[in-house]
Amino acid sequence: MAAKWIEALTGSLEQKKQYKQDKARIDGLPEPYATAAKAMHRYLMYYGGITDGDTLTQMFTDLADLWERASIDGTPVGDIVGDDPVEFAETFAQAYGGTQWIDKERARLTKAIDDAKKEEQ
Repeated sequence: MAAKWIEALTGSLEQKKQYKQDKARIDGLPEPYATAAKAMHRYLMYYGGITDGDTLTQMFTDLADLWERASIDGTPVGDIVGDDPVEFAETFAQAYGGTQWIDKERARLTKAIDDAKKEEQ
C-alpha cells in the first residue's frame, strides 16, 4: 500500500531502479566510451524533455547497450557518433517519441488562443 502511494508521488520505483542500473553500466564503461556515454547521457537529460518514465527508461537502457556493445567490439567513438555528435544525440532521442514537457505547453498555448478567439466573437 505504501509503495503505491509513494509511486503516485514520485513515479515508478521499478523505473528508478532500472535507471540506476543503466547509469551504473554507463559509469562502468572503459575509456573513452565512458566519457562519450556520460556526455551523451547528460545531453539527453537536457535535450530529450521526455516525461514518460517508460520511454525515458528504455532510452537510457538502449544508450547503455549502445556504448557497451561499442566497447566490446572496439568500435571507435567517432564511428558511432560521426562528425556531429549533437546531431547524433538528437536523432537518437527522436527515436523515443514519448510525451515531452513541451507537449503540455503546446496544448496550453493552443487552448489559450482558442479561448481568445471565442471571446472575439
